[in-house]
Amino acid sequence: MTSDQWQSLRSLPQTTLTSLFEADSKRVSGFGWEQAGIYFDFSKTHLDDKTVGAFSALADDMGLSQRVQALLSGETVNISEGRAAEHCAERGIGSPPSVENAQALHQRMKSLVEIIDSGALGEFTQIIHLGIGGSALGPKMLHQALKLGDEKYELAVVSNIDGVALEPVLERFDAGKTLLVIASKTFTTAETLMNAQSVLDWMREQGVADPLGQVVALTASPEQAVKWGVDETRILPFSETVGGRYSLWSSIGFSVALALGYDVFADLLAGAALMDQHFRDSPWDQNIPVLAAFADQYYAQIRDCETRAVFAYDERLGLLPDYLQQLEMESNGKAVTLDGEALALHSSPIVWGGVGTDAQHAVFQLLHQGTHLVPVEFLAVVEPGDSLDPAHHNGLLLNCFAQGAALMAGEKSDDSHRNYPGDRPSVTILLEELEASSLGALLAFYEHRTFVNAVLLNINPFDQFGVELGKQMANKLGADDGNRLDASTEELKKRAFGA
Repeated sequence: MTSDQWQSLRSLPQTTLTSLFEADSKRVSGFGWEQAGIYFDFSKTHLDDKTVGAFSALADDMGLSQRVQALLSGETVNISEGRAAEHCAERGIGSPPSVENAQALHQRMKSLVEIIDSGALGEFTQIIHLGIGGSALGPKMLHQALKLGDEKYELAVVSNIDGVALEPVLERFDAGKTLLVIASKTFTTAETLMNAQSVLDWMREQGVADPLGQVVALTASPEQAVKWGVDETRILPFSETVGGRYSLWSSIGFSVALALGYDVFADLLAGAALMDQHFRDSPWDQNIPVLAAFADQYYAQIRDCETRAVFAYDERLGLLPDYLQQLEMESNGKAVTLDGEALALHSSPIVWGGVGTDAQHAVFQLLHQGTHLVPVEFLAVVEPGDSLDPAHHNGLLLNCFAQGAALMAGEKSDDSHRNYPGDRPSVTILLEELEASSLGALLAFYEHRTFVNAVLLNINPFDQFGVELGKQMANKLGADDGNRLDASTEELKKRAFGA
């Protein structure tokens, strides 16, 4: 704790959740907020008016207003790499030239979707989308969440260099009817390009005369894609200032726009824009992403919580915890401030989670009775995604709501084995319906929350140098140049590949 504001926060009394509810009959309405078809319930966190006030003072002290303005106007906020972070421009908020450029690129993407739908480039029925990290997680998560089952195209998103991930797709797909979509910001990503080469080889083996004629490239480096062999008319660029984990709003979302329809992609952007506007215009004590970040920092810095758990009580959102792992830990897993000084606070919590109700039978024992205090986030959807007996969905929602209640209330018992301490926090995020607009708003909420956390920590959430070292080591290990790594690693290499 290095500033007066942090010291003030640490000195606040730590009141139990049940006491907070007893002291404020309007707590639910005071800490429940609705935006873009989503209800956010922060009432089961330890936030109260004094805590929010102290965090608001900290936010002002850290220049949050100015930092938000800089982000949304296209100023240089990625200090270490000297560029803006313009994912919001993809949704219509940013510097006018960047917004105009994003809209033009979206129109180009829409035109290509229409051309492919018309059959002018071939009778495609299947899509292989290759990427890794943000170039794959976003599209894969969106497709799983929004697909209805009657789409014109079958989409497979493959990221892992492990052939076990790609080979089953090739075994069931028809090479002549497969569109290959290669997503790589730099178009030099080793895993993605190796997978792409294997798909092209498979197409040739299956009798496709011109495999490159069935390729679309999504990249911020179109010249690299041309050099690789992709026709420039089938390259969908996006801006260098759109980071990988923030890129699903750009041409990286092409495979989803093609598989589910461009209108779905447009609705996704529109929903995100609603959250952007709310984030830009709302005071801190009514600002949903800001309040979420206040809770995050309270538990990380005041209660020393090292993790945060996210559980999706909807099978369609099963990939959301994975998506958030990259968004939050790649953004805020930093050890230095913007000035390059050692960070004196805890950085990003370890984000983990799963799908309810499966997770209840796997990890909730620790949440209810373990020694770790773990803030929990529940996500649920009011409208069911199935047509089965309503008892299925009703049971799902009741389980979700009951878990939050049980974590808070606990249950005392003279038998220590059956004692539940309670006072364990949770946030519940309830979507009225899982559709493109509400999902877009939800994802934008998480992006802005991540940014606010970074501002409160005074770190840069837009670089990811920690990702690079392992890649460099892999290249060094694979090079036959006489250089050696540590003895343990060399022994592993010997056992795997021989002397």
